[in-house]
Amino acid sequence: MCLALTVKGADTDPETQHYIKVIRQNIFKDYKGMFRPAKGVLKYPYITPGNASYQDQLWDWDSWLTDIALRQILLENGSSRDRAEAVKYEEGCILDSLDSIKNGWIPVVVSPSGKDFMNSSGTNFIPYLHNMHKPCLAQHAAFLVKMNGGNAEWLRDGYPKLQAFVDCYYNHYRDKATGLYYWETDECIGVDNDPSTFFRPYGSSGSVLLNCFMYKELLSMVYLANCLNMQETAVSYQKMADDLLEAIHEHCWDPKDGFYYSVDLNLRPVVVQTNAWQFHMGQPRNWDCLIQRLGVWSGFLGMWAGVATPDQAKQMVEMNLMDTNTFDAPYGVRSLSKMEKMYDLRATSNPSNWLGPIWINANYLTFRGLVQYGYNEQARELVEKTVKVIGMDYEKHGILHEFYLPESGEPVMNPGFQDWNYLVLNMIAWYEGKPYVAEF
Repeated sequence: MCLALTVKGADTDPETQHYIKVIRQNIFKDYKGMFRPAKGVLKYPYITPGNASYQDQLWDWDSWLTDIALRQILLENGSSRDRAEAVKYEEGCILDSLDSIKNGWIPVVVSPSGKDFMNSSGTNFIPYLHNMHKPCLAQHAAFLVKMNGGNAEWLRDGYPKLQAFVDCYYNHYRDKATGLYYWETDECIGVDNDPSTFFRPYGSSGSVLLNCFMYKELLSMVYLANCLNMQETAVSYQKMADDLLEAIHEHCWDPKDGFYYSVDLNLRPVVVQTNAWQFHMGQPRNWDCLIQRLGVWSGFLGMWAGVATPDQAKQMVEMNLMDTNTFDAPYGVRSLSKMEKMYDLRATSNPSNWLGPIWINANYLTFRGLVQYGYNEQARELVEKTVKVIGMDYEKHGILHEFYLPESGEPVMNPGFQDWNYLVLNMIAWYEGKPYVAEF
């Protein structure tokens, strides 16, 4: 099972204790509001983000991260009947997504009508010219399989579709020169207006978020293949994971700033040398990408994914995470460094704003990286900040919102948003030294 236990640190202060109580009271009573029955093309029950803005829609990384929180809820407050009921919704997220596959391409979001807003016209739509489901589908499946003691039989018929999905990334969204994966467009990248991708040339963003997710996705494929006694397949995906790890180390790590960055792949090709004179013939470029020194929170995913070396993790924490001029805010990790000129806290939708506001999934994934590398003091501080922002929202408004202001903790958009905000419960369990559920 994906359960862990940590030793409780310093005593919890009264304010944190108060908000923990408020959070548990509220989450335990309304989590089933995210459950949806089978409907339309979605043949299996599934999980939604839980508010009117995302009614009845199955989203890619939302369902995965929400399920991790759901398992914590069930661990702490679920009956055997509740746990049995939840399984069909959890597995349904995977099976519904796999049902929507077309030549390896899976949409980011699926609605019961079958209409994908990325393909609203329904005509002349070429899937590979658009982004697809983020590489967290195998991770979601591996999470469920591991929680079930390694039993993957429910996924046996679906595993070839998972292979087609992962291979689609390899064949259509991978830069051969660097070995890194890239976003085809700036549509539906999750971190909507991340400046390293937003309004940049298509196919140019070797996103550190995408590549860290892909590394974990490949490791998940290895685990699932071994659970299904497909050892040769496992070896193949392990080789892909090893190659990607090497590429991330080579191209995305910046020793100058002590941070992992996305890279720019938008370079003119090197002209084949001829005997005729031409510009730059004396020394054409010998690099395949340029690092994008943009202070985006997703650089911390190098720790979450286990990509960072211990020395790199130390630099990331000391030089970046703990700097109040950049990422360190009173309520968590700023989604964009405060020193970036693009820093902007306005309430926006389409795109959602990732130019500085606090997102709970970013807090959580950064927290997990800290825990994995033994930075417990910093992890505890991040838990306390997250508890406060969520507890304040519940106490003041009775519901949660999608993202928050980093200095005041005030909510910004989409009242009623549940989703990955519930991961605060997993953080609390670790903080209290209790068993907690972690992603694969």
